[in-house]
Amino acid sequence: MVGHVDMRSASIFVQTLKPSQVTIRYTDSTSGKTYSTPVHRSTDDQGNCLTFHLDSVEPGRTYRYSVVVDGSEVRLVFPTVFRSRPIWKYRGKTIPNVTIALGSCHYVNELGYERLDSSGAEKGYGTPTEIFSSILARRPDAMLWLGDNVYMREPDWGSRGGMLKRYSHTRAHDGSRAMFASVPNYATWDDHDYGPNDSDRSWWMKNTALEVFKLFWPNPSYGLKGQEGICTSMEIGDVQVFMLDDRWFRNANDRIDQQRRILGDAQLQWLIDGLAASRATFKVVAVGSQVLSDNKKREGFERSSFERDEMIQAITKNKITGVVFASGDVHFAELSKLDREGTYPLYELTSSPLSAGLNTSQTYRMNTFNVPGTEYVGHNFGLISVEGARGARTLTLRIVDASGKDVWQQTVSEKDLR
Repeated sequence: MVGHVDMRSASIFVQTLKPSQVTIRYTDSTSGKTYSTPVHRSTDDQGNCLTFHLDSVEPGRTYRYSVVVDGSEVRLVFPTVFRSRPIWKYRGKTIPNVTIALGSCHYVNELGYERLDSSGAEKGYGTPTEIFSSILARRPDAMLWLGDNVYMREPDWGSRGGMLKRYSHTRAHDGSRAMFASVPNYATWDDHDYGPNDSDRSWWMKNTALEVFKLFWPNPSYGLKGQEGICTSMEIGDVQVFMLDDRWFRNANDRIDQQRRILGDAQLQWLIDGLAASRATFKVVAVGSQVLSDNKKREGFERSSFERDEMIQAITKNKITGVVFASGDVHFAELSKLDREGTYPLYELTSSPLSAGLNTSQTYRMNTFNVPGTEYVGHNFGLISVEGARGARTLTLRIVDASGKDVWQQTVSEKDLR
């Protein structure tokens, strides 16, 4: 799997079936030169997971790579390729177009670990995964995983070995492998890849969940200095993405003696600092839980309206331009919009699910901030596309169905978000 890619480096995740000696060979399509990483050994205690950092990379070039295990090149039936980020600042008016895919709620069935229906038969919650071929066909510059990227079951979340087995089973699924191998992937988590349903900061296996997350997702960073968690940020052209952690700091759900927080004060200050400092045209704030919803049946920021108001007020007071939210979790898709007096509206693109079950509850889907005509109950992924000349960029938000057909789109200009 391709992980974080920048101008002069790239990360490649590899998992072997057993302890092995592994290296990555990669070829610069411009110069024709081939490079090799140092050899590393995968081990059972690390789930046989390795992350390789490719440092002989130059900006704006295409690289083909191969995985060499115990001296033999692994033959794969799909391309293994990535493109490094181009240099574009201080180089005239041309800015590269940017396409970012996003999604949440990926469930892969495994016989013996599924719930029983009323007849006593085992019934998997997952569905076919042709959706990943549709994502790959759009050739995005990145794929943002917005939580519930695996679904840990009851036998999984109580042990490190169980977590490793669930991640390994989901990662090895054939339907997603071609997309993983050619698209840079970034992830945050939500409850089902953190612990049990609706889990919060009280979850006693959270440190183990963090360790396993780091093994399988080669993000550019994890958490804050002096704090744990998984928030991170990266630039993709003139878009900066802030991926938030909605579990590590979340108040215990049933405590009523304190104000409810999801991000926690330290992470919220990190976010506002980063947004204020960013010179990106558009700033995408990506988080597992919905931000712009007032439906108390959901498990997003409607349960922490104090913290949401604090975040939005800070964005407003600091006159931060170009902010757009992206979220998952709810098992349907929608666009939400919050009008703000005296400044631009905030939009939120919610995409869910990739392959897990659908939410058909009408009362659950009620949301005052919903943009009419954007609710979609079907398997889907989101697309954020940015194009245009410097100073006149446009941002298009889309929901795309599993077959690759656009369901709807909404376009706003750079000036609309100032």
